[in-house]
Amino acid sequence: MKTKKGLIILLLLALNNTFAQDVTDFLNKSDAFFKTHVTNGRVNYKAIKGDATSLDALLALAADVQVATSAPKTYQAFYINAYNLSVIKGIIANYPVKSPLDIKGFFDKKTYKLAGVNTTLNDLENKLLRKKFPAEPRFHFALVCGGLGCPPIISEAYMPNTLESQLQRQATLALNDASFIRVKGKKVQVSQIFEWYKGDFTQQGSMIDYINTYRKEPIPTNAKVSYYPYNWSLNITK
Repeated sequence: MKTKKGLIILLLLALNNTFAQDVTDFLNKSDAFFKTHVTNGRVNYKAIKGDATSLDALLALAADVQVATSAPKTYQAFYINAYNLSVIKGIIANYPVKSPLDIKGFFDKKTYKLAGVNTTLNDLENKLLRKKFPAEPRFHFALVCGGLGCPPIISEAYMPNTLESQLQRQATLALNDASFIRVKGKKVQVSQIFEWYKGDFTQQGSMIDYINTYRKEPIPTNAKVSYYPYNWSLNITK
């Protein structure tokens, strides 16, 4: 009995080690991919369309990766990268295209196999990330939908050991960007992201309170808030 129990433990440890290696491999290769194909917040879709080998290999790897919420940073890093890669895959499958909205069912019909589960982009964002980690609004500054209205995609992968600093950096950059938060005296125009996901940003106070947490020049707390139209134009390399 002791021998059998020992064998089971060894098998479980070996299996867990394999899963960890798969995640690490996926993250490292994702990092190389983003460094190659993303510049100044824009994606070189034309080049990827010309040779999608590395992207297809990444998504094939992502299909069988095993992650769990018990390792939250690894889980979150995996799904943020998987989301951004899946968006790119969905676009090049229909490229040339001017906007992700020009692709029928882009967010709510097309599915991707990630960590053994077929999911849409909407379900990945809302069920696999937001629902499981409701106290993390910074996802909205890392998940990039392919439109210029999103905060810019970064030229690196999100990694478990740097995830906190990466999310903090992206939130700070976005909320101090004059084109993302448009302040005119006591009037402020903000992205429709804050309208669509208002509850995410008002868990600890007002929306302005949340924005001011990251701003170098705080917005007046009595500012009149409105939402400017979302720019769905493709975030393609110029």
